[in-house]
Amino acid sequence: MEMTITTPSLLFPAISLLMLAYTNRFVVLTNVIRQLSNLEDAHSKDVVVRQIDNLRLRVQVIRKMQAYGVLSFVLCTMSMFSLLLTWSVTGQFLFAVSLLLLVVSLTFSLYEVNISTKAINIELEKFDAKLIGKNKQH
Repeated sequence: MEMTITTPSLLFPAISLLMLAYTNRFVVLTNVIRQLSNLEDAHSKDVVVRQIDNLRLRVQVIRKMQAYGVLSFVLCTMSMFSLLLTWSVTGQFLFAVSLLLLVVSLTFSLYEVNISTKAINIELEKFDAKLIGKNKQH
């Protein structure tokens, strides 16, 4: 199969947007961590402890998502360079590995979405506790 330099270049916009999305997730995560430090009531302390464990895991997963995404981008670039030098087999190999690393990055992204869903459920428990407390007062 003949592969031209334009084939790997098709991934550039996708990988760039993916890295932007990953960075945004990281920024949101840091804002959540900052907000948790402002909670003070007794019930919130339990929520904060549970959220901290969740946040630590999410930070690790996001770091892996970003690392594999960057490696995919680098190998995609090296693939284009190899194809430019007419090293077809090397270029195809690097492009294939780039695609595999992109799949790994996306898999970590899916895992992080599942973890963040657990974090949202922890927050919802806090609202449930407040609603139950209000209903007992009435």
